[in-house]
Amino acid sequence: MKTVSIKPKEIKRDWYLVDAAGKNLGRLSSEIAQVLRGKRKPFFTPHMNMGDFVVVINADKVAVTGTNKETEKIYWSHSGYPGGGKATTLEQLRAKHPERIIQNSVKGMLPHNRLGRQIMKALKVYAGPDHPHTAQMPKALDI
Repeated sequence: MKTVSIKPKEIKRDWYLVDAAGKNLGRLSSEIAQVLRGKRKPFFTPHMNMGDFVVVINADKVAVTGTNKETEKIYWSHSGYPGGGKATTLEQLRAKHPERIIQNSVKGMLPHNRLGRQIMKALKVYAGPDHPHTAQMPKALDI
């Protein structure tokens, strides 16, 4: 039996549409990360970007389980300067940039290197139901 390695020009990338309204954030993000990485394809290769494009709509309506998760979950960032730490709660992030909730969650489930940054470019997240990718005719992804 011979091991076959796929070439970059042989990779076929599809477009998928995901409606995040009422879906659990963690379960939704792990499924999206698998599609972006290409793990659902029979010829998955870990060192290549062979995943599909994913368009997520209604990101502002994603569900988060937990009693006080909206006020207790904190997103940290640091500018690099002394005293440059910033904290944002999930409630504040949902009000200002609801698409970043899903982006941050999916980014944490991908490789933390150049490949992960390249894969993240295939994720398109929108707060409402409208998106500019109708020309690609995305398939609905059941999650």
